Amino acid sequence: MNFIIYIIVYPIIWLISKMPFPLFYFMSDVFYFLLYRVVGYRKKTVRENIRLTMPELSEAELKKVEKESFRHLCDIFLEMVKTFTISEAELKKRFTFTNLDTVLEVEKQGKSVMLFCAHYANWEWIIILDKFIKFQGYAVYKKINNPYFDALIKRIRSRFDTVLVEMKETIRVIRQNEINQNHGVYAFISDQSPMVSQANCWQNFMGIEVPVYTGGEALCKKFDMVPMYLNVEYVKRGHYKTTFVPLLKEGEQLKDIPNYEITQRFLVEVEKQIRKAPAYYFWTHKRWKHRGNKPVNIK
Repeated sequence: MNFIIYIIVYPIIWLISKMPFPLFYFMSDVFYFLLYRVVGYRKKTVRENIRLTMPELSEAELKKVEKESFRHLCDIFLEMVKTFTISEAELKKRFTFTNLDTVLEVEKQGKSVMLFCAHYANWEWIIILDKFIKFQGYAVYKKINNPYFDALIKRIRSRFDTVLVEMKETIRVIRQNEINQNHGVYAFISDQSPMVSQANCWQNFMGIEVPVYTGGEALCKKFDMVPMYLNVEYVKRGHYKTTFVPLLKEGEQLKDIPNYEITQRFLVEVEKQIRKAPAYYFWTHKRWKHRGNKPVNIK
């Protein structure tokens, strides 16, 4: 059955990826109409998340963010598909870096980079980074149950030389690389909600106390990496601007930073982006399904 689903869907994915951009985004608008207006996919979850984290918004403002976020959700989904066939030159034009020298300087120091990422704007297109750096880029991902689609996703995301590492293999891969002095840039999506039974840390995120993943910080400290936040900014449809934000202040040593402080700094950076332009966050995730204290106002 997995293979049958794959051979049915594969040609559709390929055809969509080959569409010229005007037609491509027209298709996204069609998907938006179906997803938001007809199906109502996770509309309740999105509305509850926005209302919970930004209670200062009026109903009209909330509805506006909700609709824009669904439009962007459809764009992101199709842009993931577009990665299947997009050229290197086209992707470089659409996903730019403002301070690439920040990563290049770390290369000179002979250290690896732990890149904390969030579900904001288009995090998927960071795979083009490998065309600008000497280090090897690694993306940590969760394996898909359908083995055929899992292989397809790995092939798409590795088109520009990024190496995908399954979550359970992360420590082994990093350890072996560091032993061999093969430094790299490791991208972790770090804003999901872990299972409460597995959470060892709760942090304030968007005014709500929630369980957080701390694996990225733990690995960063264990292997003495340089922690950075991947700030991806929406410029216009299909175009993004990226800035690498160091999570260590000048003169700070990683070994002197209290546990979970790096994770908190990451969350602060994500929150700043969300509050500035909330429509480009992935609100469909049930990020606040586990909550500690009641919402608090952030000035």
